[in-house]
Amino acid sequence: MSGHPPAAPVASAPPKELRRTVGASVIGTIAEYYDFFIYGTASALAFNKIFFPEVDPAVGTLAAFSTYAVGFFARPLGGLVWGHVGDRIGRKRALVFTLLLTGLGTFAVGLLPTYDQIGIWAAVILVVVRLIQGFGVGGEQGGAVLLTAEAAPPEKRGFYASFVQLGSPAAYLIPTALFAVLTSQMSEEAFLSWGWRIPFLLSAFVVLIGLFIRLRVNESPTFQAAKETQQTQTAPLKLLMRENRREVVGGLFTKFVEAAVFPFYTIFLVAYAEDQGVDSSIVLNAVLIAIAAELVAIPLLGRLTDRVGRRPVYLAAAVLNLLLVVPAFEAVQTGNTAVIVLLLVAGLAFGHAGTYAPQASYFPELFPAVARYSGISIVWQFGSMLASGPFTVVAAALLLAGNGSYLWVAVYVGALIAVSIAALCFMPETAPGRLGGREYAHWPRPGDAATPATTGVKQPGTGHEPVDAGRP
Repeated sequence: MSGHPPAAPVASAPPKELRRTVGASVIGTIAEYYDFFIYGTASALAFNKIFFPEVDPAVGTLAAFSTYAVGFFARPLGGLVWGHVGDRIGRKRALVFTLLLTGLGTFAVGLLPTYDQIGIWAAVILVVVRLIQGFGVGGEQGGAVLLTAEAAPPEKRGFYASFVQLGSPAAYLIPTALFAVLTSQMSEEAFLSWGWRIPFLLSAFVVLIGLFIRLRVNESPTFQAAKETQQTQTAPLKLLMRENRREVVGGLFTKFVEAAVFPFYTIFLVAYAEDQGVDSSIVLNAVLIAIAAELVAIPLLGRLTDRVGRRPVYLAAAVLNLLLVVPAFEAVQTGNTAVIVLLLVAGLAFGHAGTYAPQASYFPELFPAVARYSGISIVWQFGSMLASGPFTVVAAALLLAGNGSYLWVAVYVGALIAVSIAALCFMPETAPGRLGGREYAHWPRPGDAATPATTGVKQPGTGHEPVDAGRP
């Protein structure tokens, strides 16, 4: 590394614009993931009874989780489409469209007729709406972290970008709290009749706020610099497959642990409590406390990645998640509130947050600017599809097949986590603070001339190429 000249400053936003970008990304992500996660809670509490009432309750829960999974399978297509739009037209425009798509889909769920009104067609329409939501969310998270990461100074990129990750747990916290209030204040009959619709209809206000803030943000300075120096019209996806296969495949596998443990802690354990005869509200309330703790932990862990690197934090948290799988089931079985809260705080505020916070800077740093939106979207959405998409369905089926025993579910969760641990052992470090101030992939600088590096081709000796530091 000593043979390379010091890296010039990368394009970053002025402090005021950076704060506005961070705020807009967080609010926009809350809006989109409020729309997406609200469905997971409703699946566990109501949808098995109002959309699949004619089957055994356990099978109904499995069917409800299946429609939840459908949205994940639409996300990769959305990631490919919106990634291309974001790399060619702009990060901001793509994010505005994804917010509108997801928000309209969620509002529509609140207006849907139930099985008692139109029969099986209610479930069919629900699946269609989930596909629309998934297509929109497919371009959201990657684009939001990218907009912030590209506006942040390199030495603090992990810290600033991690704030965007607050959107997902906060988005889960809001509808979960709403459902907790509704189920505690309403009779079951009233809740199943109309109460479950309230959080979905309220999404209209969340989306309007997110849209208002997001429209006021400027385009990423790095994207603007990349457009000015871009010499080729090579499709971003083709560029990634030619130059960044290792980063795409490895990044996708590192996503597994985070994508699996979030629904495990926040959705599946709620259903598992009901199956074991434990009051599910105990687990639901414990989840709320743990996610509140995670909101504090995420920026702290993001800052830690600037100091010690993205990969060490990510890997340590992945190992912690693996160690907590069996204790999580045992904690729920006790029915003890303190034990459950302690376990979920460890799992979400340290285990999940420790894998989630680094992603906001790690994934953008893996890819060259002209294909970065596409690269992040592929890693994020295909990883989520494979690990999160079928998770609740497979876990519920394994629990059913095991007659209530958690053994096979624990093996399933552990296997997904182990894949990420193995992948992280072969992935590079990307934090500029650990690479002598240089970037792992091309990151346009003010005044850059058009070079092969701007198209993703590695150019030795310029400081633009992916360096070997951190490679095993």
